[in-house]
Amino acid sequence: MQIVGEPIQQYGNRSHQAECIPLGRYPAYGSEIDDPEDRDKGVAFCNASIRRGFIRKVYLILLAQLITSLVVIAVLNYNEAVRLEMANNVWFFLGALFIGIGALVILTCNEDLRRKTPGNYIILAVFTLAESLLLAVASCRYAPKEIFLAVLITTAVCLGLTLFALQTRYDFTMMGGILMSCLIILLLFGIITIFVGQGLVTTIYSSLSALLFSVYLVYDTQLMMGGKHRYAISPEEYIFASLNLYMDVINVFMDILQVLGGSD
Repeated sequence: MQIVGEPIQQYGNRSHQAECIPLGRYPAYGSEIDDPEDRDKGVAFCNASIRRGFIRKVYLILLAQLITSLVVIAVLNYNEAVRLEMANNVWFFLGALFIGIGALVILTCNEDLRRKTPGNYIILAVFTLAESLLLAVASCRYAPKEIFLAVLITTAVCLGLTLFALQTRYDFTMMGGILMSCLIILLLFGIITIFVGQGLVTTIYSSLSALLFSVYLVYDTQLMMGGKHRYAISPEEYIFASLNLYMDVINVFMDILQVLGGSD
């Protein structure tokens, strides 16, 4: 689950530096944010208002995505017979997988479609539902107690990291290249774990993955915030920003769930 979709997601944000928003204009892709002191205060206030509205929209979309995922996971794990059926239904898993990947590729590769409503919301809804089904199928292999505990830990971790990203003076937006390198190494490590099997190696892989996507959560949060950070996402890219944060959160959740174990 950690590998699905994430390398594709790099196409729009992490393999290229994010769009930057100097005060007073929308600059070229990947440029740096100008010094706020060099701009007119009225224009700065206008851009700050746009940025706050952008952040509110992103978090509302993210909240809707997370609630959808939690509802789907809870519904499919409520009944024991349904849990067993979902855990053993390969075709259901593959169908949701291919639909999710298709929607993700469309959102990351088609910039015009990603910025136009209602098409962008429809495709994002399809991706969220497909990803929620994948999460539900994966979580069906674990005991309800471990799922509930993983949700609580993920919530606490993500809230703490978000507050840290909002308050810290360190600029994580310049770490895109480092994080990409770490992700490639993690993917190679994940391939090795397929052949090595379960046990300590899998636990180490999941722990490292959770750590990496936790840093990605801080990175994507600061890209969304803009302000004094060197790089920022354009306010027009609210779908892409919410997609990044959603992928970070669900990857952290699945890693924590795998570390906790408790497989039936």
